[in-house]
Amino acid sequence: MTATSTEQRINGYDPRALAEAEAIRTRAAAEAEAARIAAEAEAKAKLAAAEEEARKLRLANDKAEARAREEQAAREARIAKLNREREEQERAARETAEKAAVQEQAEAVKAAEAAAAEEQWRKYALRFYAVCAIVAMPVQIAAFYNPHARWLLAAPIMLEGGAWVVLKGARAAAISHRPHWHYRMIAWLLAFIAAGINLWHGLNAFDPATAIGTAFASIAGPGVYDLHEHGQLRKRDGKLSWRQRRAKVKAERAEVARKAAEGEQRAAEKEAAEKAAEEARRQLAETRAREFPKVWEHAVRLAAAVGETTVTEAVWKRAHRDVEGTDPAESADIIRMRNAAELRVEAARQKRPVSTVSKTTNAQRASQVPAAKKPRVYSPPARRGVRTKGDVKYTPAASRQASIAAKKAAAKKDPS
Repeated sequence: MTATSTEQRINGYDPRALAEAEAIRTRAAAEAEAARIAAEAEAKAKLAAAEEEARKLRLANDKAEARAREEQAAREARIAKLNREREEQERAARETAEKAAVQEQAEAVKAAEAAAAEEQWRKYALRFYAVCAIVAMPVQIAAFYNPHARWLLAAPIMLEGGAWVVLKGARAAAISHRPHWHYRMIAWLLAFIAAGINLWHGLNAFDPATAIGTAFASIAGPGVYDLHEHGQLRKRDGKLSWRQRRAKVKAERAEVARKAAEGEQRAAEKEAAEKAAEEARRQLAETRAREFPKVWEHAVRLAAAVGETTVTEAVWKRAHRDVEGTDPAESADIIRMRNAAELRVEAARQKRPVSTVSKTTNAQRASQVPAAKKPRVYSPPARRGVRTKGDVKYTPAASRQASIAAKKAAAKKDPS
């Protein structure tokens, strides 16, 4: 101990205690600094986390707001589209209703015009009938006049009026949907009788013009009225005119021709499809015979055995299973290839090389044993349960290793 340390101890100072105190103060200061730095780092981390959380929250709020705006816009677009569609439907309905009203009005006007024309045509026919009767009656009265048989003057009225009455009967029969042809035939017969009387008496008592004119009047009056009534009946029964019948026949012929053309086209398409299918079957058979000769040969024999004229899909499937042991599109080679590919994919995913037993030089050889130059040939003993010399044969590498081990053991036993 030196004089200085003695003096310091005497004065009440211990250098070791001072050093320890200084070390404690330094460690406390370091710990305080470390705690402060850790607190600041933690505070900064919390602040950064809070800022990140606030940023994420802002982004989430922005996304939610944007999504809400998009949904609102989409909703408004759908509503606008529905409104447009409804307006278009309402407008189309109004247009359809207006067109229907206009068409109905036009049809009503047309029907009124047709009715007016029909009524006018009927009046004209009646008036023409009356005029023809007035023209034809005098000649007939002159023909039947006899001072001693004045009652014969009713014959012209019977002829002309009879035709009129019978035509009215034909109209009534037609309205009741009864046969009316015989009424019309009787009316025409009466008209021709009256015409014949007018023609005979006119030529004998008057001139040819009078005879022909009165004969024509006897026929024209009932004929025009019958033409009017016949047209009404055809219209009521929905009978077609000559032009309409001709157009209908033409349309029917065109329809028959169209159907015949469609039938020929369908037959041609069917024939082409059958030819294409037959060609596809032939190509498939050639491909199968070329790519799978053994399976095809067995399939041909199997088809003949089961009574099939061709190799059907069922026969081919059975033949493939008989030869390859699997269904079509599968075989032992395909399964091995798939397994190898799956191993390569698995090795690539795990980032390791593909190592299999088949790729090692000798899976059962230890690492310290040299590789054999010749493959090992195993020859079992002649008698089971009895071992003789030479029964067990080792590879050259194993023999060399055993010789080296024996020499080392002998050297250890005999150190001299």
